[in-house]
Amino acid sequence: MRQRKRILFVVNPISGGKKKTAFNKQVLEVLDLEKFDPTFKITDHPNHAYELGKSAVVEGYDAVVAVGGDGTINEVGSAIMGTDMPLGIIPEGSGNGLALYLGIPLNESAALRRINRFETVDVDTGEINGRNFFNIAGLGFDASVSDHFATENIRGPVGYLRSIMNVLSDFKPSTYTLVIDGKEYKKEAFMISVANSPQYGNNAYIAPQASITDGILDVCIVHKFPLYLLPKMVFHLFTKSADQSEYVEILPGKNIKIIRDEKGPVHVDGEPVEMGKELEIAIKHKSLKIIC
Repeated sequence: MRQRKRILFVVNPISGGKKKTAFNKQVLEVLDLEKFDPTFKITDHPNHAYELGKSAVVEGYDAVVAVGGDGTINEVGSAIMGTDMPLGIIPEGSGNGLALYLGIPLNESAALRRINRFETVDVDTGEINGRNFFNIAGLGFDASVSDHFATENIRGPVGYLRSIMNVLSDFKPSTYTLVIDGKEYKKEAFMISVANSPQYGNNAYIAPQASITDGILDVCIVHKFPLYLLPKMVFHLFTKSADQSEYVEILPGKNIKIIRDEKGPVHVDGEPVEMGKELEIAIKHKSLKIIC
């Protein structure tokens, strides 16, 4: 009998506000157990998924599967990027931006069947002040929303919408200096998103032309706009037409520096991180293998 591939499933039990008590049973029903030997580990503290990913590399697993949202994917991916070990994704988050872009089904059984195929693609990753991101990093309004959402007791889209409305009431645009591949810009912006893939999640596309394999980051600058146009801006997000808005400017780059007036939150794949006034951002071309 041929040797089975050892797969570690790293399960975030609280991501997306979904209970995962039956997940292990479902894996044993759907995963091809003639080809794969699954192990399950549950995260129970911040950065635990990263630690488990690092251990999986040392222990010689053939793949690690992140069962959670973009934050869990970020931790596991950061642990194994630069190795030959592929990352599998079972999307269980609030937004699932990376999984949606890669065409990974939100249905657990369908996503597990993708693992059975074990087909991989090499993708780009981004880095901001030493922190990896695979989907989008941002500052300004969306970072403030992520910061608020982290304290919200309602998860999922409803909680995220509540955070948007709370932050929107008194949010003010800021002035930023950007240096993109050596060229300097001065911009007043409502928010700046640095996109490796096109969407935040829930099919809200901030950078419709972004690609996770082209070696380029899309710097999406959302300029100050009248509040009465908010429904139109949201319409652009959900119709993949943000780049057609007169209030959105997208500049491609590989090496990016952003200078702001004061330190504050930055969202890294949806997770808020406190960072300083100067942000150094770069692309790492095809630095991670993903099963899709």
